[in-house]
Amino acid sequence: MANVTVTTNLPMATESPLRFPTLPVAGQAGTSFKPEHLAAIAAETGPQGFFEIHAENYMGAGGPPHRMLERVRRDHPVSLHGVCMSLGGPQPLDQEHLQRFKALVDRYEPALVSEHLAWSTHVDTYLNDLLPLPYTARTLAHVCDHVDEMQNAIGRPILLENPSTYVLFAESAMTETHFIREISRRTGCGLLLDINNVFVSSTNHGFSALEYLRDFPLAKVGEIHLAGHAEQEDDEGELLLIDSHDGPVADAVWQLYEIVIARCGPIPTLIEWDSRIPDWPVLRAEALAAQAILNRHSDGRETSHALG
Repeated sequence: MANVTVTTNLPMATESPLRFPTLPVAGQAGTSFKPEHLAAIAAETGPQGFFEIHAENYMGAGGPPHRMLERVRRDHPVSLHGVCMSLGGPQPLDQEHLQRFKALVDRYEPALVSEHLAWSTHVDTYLNDLLPLPYTARTLAHVCDHVDEMQNAIGRPILLENPSTYVLFAESAMTETHFIREISRRTGCGLLLDINNVFVSSTNHGFSALEYLRDFPLAKVGEIHLAGHAEQEDDEGELLLIDSHDGPVADAVWQLYEIVIARCGPIPTLIEWDSRIPDWPVLRAEALAAQAILNRHSDGRETSHALG
């Protein structure tokens, strides 16, 4: 047992009041927050679910981005989604970036906090991509150390997102689902299940998306992502899917989503749409489609065991 020094001659700290209300996110569908939609969001009445923001877009001290986000956060739950922590990177976490991330958690008190199972840095360069990892014991220990460090810094568990992949590593010694399960077991983190990523990877590598989901630790999932993807061809003329976030959710992804929700219940669900951004009613319609599925399964009446 570690030595602990108890200090009794310091004044007791008082709990600071919340800047923003605590708003429920359970059973809700949400959308990526885009500044160009702010006026339409403000004009709409009734529940609108939650909004996800990319942490790196709000790491400045103030200005218009924060004023817009503060306006949204007053009335809606927010999901804070990191894209540059590089939890799978070979070098130590960037401490300045980690502290900026913590400042956002403290400032906006998000309902959900998440990051990617990927790496995106090399020395002092941030790469505009989420790159895959070899699934080995060494990589597992490395990622777990980084997840622990991030969770300790922000003072709460994170949700770790499964990747979309376009290459596999010959040295991988375990499946992706086993790798993810072990990270969650060792660190206590939750999981963000991106169903579009599952469909993209399963198509690109020729495995069953249903088999992947059957082996995924669904009990650890605290949020789901849905998104659109693009179809291309690889050098051999074979179908290659790209996780592009530039269109509506595909029918096959909706089908997988309903299977998961029927099995697990109404997990908070986010529609990602990050390029070729449509008008607000189009994006909102995607979220309403997800909400309809969540509502159908909110009381367990249609529970299915399709995943086994």
